Amino acid sequence: MNIGIVSDTHDNVAAAERAAEIFEAEGVEVVVHCGDFVAPPLLSAFEDVELHGVLGNNDGEISGLEAAFDALGGGSTLHGRFADLTFDGLSVAVLHGESKAEVETLAAAEEYDYVCYGHHHRREHREDGRTTLLNPGAQFPTVPDEHRTVAIIDTLSEAVRFRSVLE
Repeated sequence: MNIGIVSDTHDNVAAAERAAEIFEAEGVEVVVHCGDFVAPPLLSAFEDVELHGVLGNNDGEISGLEAAFDALGGGSTLHGRFADLTFDGLSVAVLHGESKAEVETLAAAEEYDYVCYGHHHRREHREDGRTTLLNPGAQFPTVPDEHRTVAIIDTLSEAVRFRSVLE
């Protein structure tokens, strides 16, 4: 199974649509959003896939986001500030990650195979013991091009790859 990881779309509908195109081309079955959607209309980019998301510090329109997730159906869920997910036996913690210390603590505990987070607008793929820390990058227009990416996890090989939304 391929899992798409995206974060910090910040109302950038074009980038969210491009991320969805990449995920479709890569055979992604489930998308995880690490927060900062900002507004509900952005979610329509992910209407053809199961979407799991957490709230970020810029997600103020919570009731609208909840309604948009409900409208997506198909198992799509807005989990609040934290999600504890399992795909093909891999445990995945998802949070926005405003506190880097919280991200590091989750990884150091080695309770999850992956800790996925956003907020910092910089992609990261790093091993910490048995846990992989993964920040997919961001779609905020002022982010440097090398960090305007999404990530894809292959659950069979546990390989992670990044794709630019600018390609």
